[in-house]
Amino acid sequence: MSERVIEVGDKLHIITRRLFESDVRRHFIGEVIGVSDELYEVQGYAFVFNPGTNEYRKRPDLRTRIFSPGKEGFIVNKIPREVAIESLEYRYINQRYVVTDGKDFSLDINEFGLTA
Repeated sequence: MSERVIEVGDKLHIITRRLFESDVRRHFIGEVIGVSDELYEVQGYAFVFNPGTNEYRKRPDLRTRIFSPGKEGFIVNKIPREVAIESLEYRYINQRYVVTDGKDFSLDINEFGLTA
């Protein structure tokens, strides 16, 4: 059995913590393609909140990012391996933002019961 909490093939939803209210809300959803000590190479999609439209926008290009989830600054959620990250989108449902594939998977991203 592996000692790692995060392994190659895991899928993650990563929120970059904001330091100030005016900071851009940035999220990243992807699949772990490499693991080295405390670094994780994740390939996926960036999502940025647009306050003008009050919605998260998915960047269309596939990106590869390096994260250190053990460090402060990130909130990391695991997504089931069978979920297709390409199909994930943000929806506003019952006054709450969720990440969903429109089928079986749904992740409420509101912290502490707050709305967006």
